[in-house]
Amino acid sequence: MKILLLLFTPLFIFAKVHYAKVESYESIVLKSAVSALVLDVDLESEGTMVHGKRVIYLDDKLDQVNLTSSKKSVTLLQQMHDINHDIAQSLEETVKRQEGYFNRINKLTTASKTQKDNAYSSFTSAKTQYLGTREKIINLETQILDMEHKVAQLEDSIRKKSLILENKYLYKLMIRKGDFVNPGSPLAQIEDISKAKLVLFLEPEELTDIDQKSVYLNGEKTEYKVDKVWKVADEKFISSYRAEIYIPTPKGIFSKLMKVEIK
Repeated sequence: MKILLLLFTPLFIFAKVHYAKVESYESIVLKSAVSALVLDVDLESEGTMVHGKRVIYLDDKLDQVNLTSSKKSVTLLQQMHDINHDIAQSLEETVKRQEGYFNRINKLTTASKTQKDNAYSSFTSAKTQYLGTREKIINLETQILDMEHKVAQLEDSIRKKSLILENKYLYKLMIRKGDFVNPGSPLAQIEDISKAKLVLFLEPEELTDIDQKSVYLNGEKTEYKVDKVWKVADEKFISSYRAEIYIPTPKGIFSKLMKVEIK
């Protein structure tokens, strides 16, 4: 029995050796939020780091026309609002004067009924004009809000029709010029290579005191730790648990295979 234990001990140690590819920190598939014709695709940027460059351009001509006219409408509505605001101020003063005149003449016993009726009619007419102008101002303010909302929607739609990447690795473009996309259509796959990761599938016993264990890469001890461990067994490797180790971006290429030991 002692001989058997000696024979199996090295096998147990070798079972804890893992091999993992150096992967990008995150892989993302960008999808369209709008329906549009694809006008341009920068195929030359595929497989490169992209810094503040548009790689996909969807048709936004109609949005641009609508945006220009909508902004002009906002300006005109604002001018109408300002004019009616000035009119309302003048009418408010007129209402005050007409009301004061009516109150004075209404107390005079020497004033005729016709004079009093005319004074009251002038007062109510001025007040009706003032209230009508105030109502128009409120309607204009509502129209301005609606039009400003439309402008914001158009600007958002235009932004979504230009895919501009900032410090991202463009792995793959999934559309071509002349295609028509709908909301949810895949546009491009990008990779975040600001750092890299190693994905392992660990046995339950390897998880014991894992925070205290060191990570060895290609036989050399490192300062890295296991950064993340899934608490639920993997769907494919049903007896193992996914774990990730984050490392700096490699100087060479990704996808290199590394020997990983945790002990």
